[in-house]
Amino acid sequence: MNSKVFMVLRILLGIFVLVFGINKFAPFIPMEAPSGDAGAYFQALTNSKTLMLVAIVEIVAGLALIFNKYGALLALILMSVSVNALLFHLTLDPANSAGAVVLLILNIVVLFGYKDKFKDLLAG
Repeated sequence: MNSKVFMVLRILLGIFVLVFGINKFAPFIPMEAPSGDAGAYFQALTNSKTLMLVAIVEIVAGLALIFNKYGALLALILMSVSVNALLFHLTLDPANSAGAVVLLILNIVVLFGYKDKFKDLLAG
């Protein structure tokens, strides 16, 4: 992958997760609360402070990707957030799943860009 394209995608993913991570602490992007099962699940995540942990992971990962420090590690850790966001939206809130799809695609592309960092890990 072209290094300039990878840099742009890495920074784009970093900004994406940084903004949504900060938004969990200080809401500046208006979002309607999900209803039904999605709302109950989201409320449980909020009450158990799990959403705050996700926000911290997103903020740290976003900064790591933007500044390219430990980006490969945080992109790998961020993959669990991406998959869970996609599964949440596809199963409980399919109408709002576009952002989760974009997040997962960006995360996969960035992980592919860091593939040289994972060669020893995947050597078997």
